[in-house]
Amino acid sequence: MTSTAPAGTTARISDPEQAQRRILRVLVASQVLSGAGLAAGVTVGALLAQDMLGTTSLAGLPSALFTAGSALAAVAVGRISQSRGRRPGLAAGYLTGAVGSAGVIVAAVLDNPVLLFVALFVYGAGTATNLQARYAGADLAAPGHRARAVSTVLVATTLGGVAGPNLAAPTGTFAEHLGIPDLAGPFILSGAAYALAALVLALWLRPDPLLLARTLARAEEAAATGPAAESVDTGEGRGGVVLGALVMVLTQLVMVAVMTMTPVHMHDHGHGTAASGLVIAIHIGAMYLPSPLTGWLVDRHGRMKVAAASGITLLAAGVLAAAAPGDSVALLALALALLGLGWNFGLVSGTAIITDTVPLATRAKTQGTVDVSIALAGATGGMASGIMVAATSYPVLALTGGVLSLALLPAVAATAHRR
Repeated sequence: MTSTAPAGTTARISDPEQAQRRILRVLVASQVLSGAGLAAGVTVGALLAQDMLGTTSLAGLPSALFTAGSALAAVAVGRISQSRGRRPGLAAGYLTGAVGSAGVIVAAVLDNPVLLFVALFVYGAGTATNLQARYAGADLAAPGHRARAVSTVLVATTLGGVAGPNLAAPTGTFAEHLGIPDLAGPFILSGAAYALAALVLALWLRPDPLLLARTLARAEEAAATGPAAESVDTGEGRGGVVLGALVMVLTQLVMVAVMTMTPVHMHDHGHGTAASGLVIAIHIGAMYLPSPLTGWLVDRHGRMKVAAASGITLLAAGVLAAAAPGDSVALLALALALLGLGWNFGLVSGTAIITDTVPLATRAKTQGTVDVSIALAGATGGMASGIMVAATSYPVLALTGGVLSLALLPAVAATAHRR
């Protein structure tokens, strides 16, 4: 009788730690693959639409369709994860993205724009799933290590995201050998990458991190003499849910708005695609590569401080982008690097706040709902940015985004005051 208790205690303490290490390895592998998959749409989606339609007027539609599909998929993945666990939820999301990629290829072969737009909408599921995978990294993490777990998953996306665009030309050549339009080539890579990511998760994401976390929570609650265990995951209360969502939504809105119009601004000042591509590459690197450092800062110094730092960093990015001469690639690159870093601060701190706050019983559903808001914020930022620049100017857009980011500071202060 006396030997069973220590064994159970050891299982509760050591097995989750071992499972967490395994889960992070599997998630990193799937994120590398899915990062390559989501890069296809960003790289050639607009070009493919322009080529099929023969006009640039609807070339921005693919981005809107990715976002719309991503928003719907975020709800679906969240609900599947809520009822059945992360493994089936994430695997289904990536598999849907693979189906969308195949649909894009068929549409290109048939030269059917309607099918193309439907397929791009379905393809957006991969983007939502790639983003939701960060939550799976935090399910089993100790409260003091959740941000670092999220960051590990996020930074893995960078590897595939960098490799994907660089494979656009080779995959285009391969597609032509198969009798497929060359611009659809990256979607061959995308479909294979998403399908492999789904396979990796379906086979190896065991134990399921969310289901195991619930099991452990129930065991701890049963062992407790009172209801104290019920409050383990409540974190900062309802204010924390609002703050976490606000941080991620606002940083997404500002980041997408300024990022979207920067290449246009550079083109208007005589810069070619090589210069704008370099600036955007630096920006994307700053969005993901600092993740391990950001995770450490969030765990070490607190969610609130890094959330506030996000607002300040985005303000600095907006001011610099507004003040930078149009012919200065270096200053625009620095501004976009700060923009990416501010977004990273917001996403990692906001994710940690949400994970701390929401009980396990409703965690996945709430996370899916928050990610819908993030996707819609990105769509709003993208659409509003063009209208605002047309009505005013790029510097006004950048400065407005920076000033808007300061709204995070009173929100952080108010939530911290209520704690």
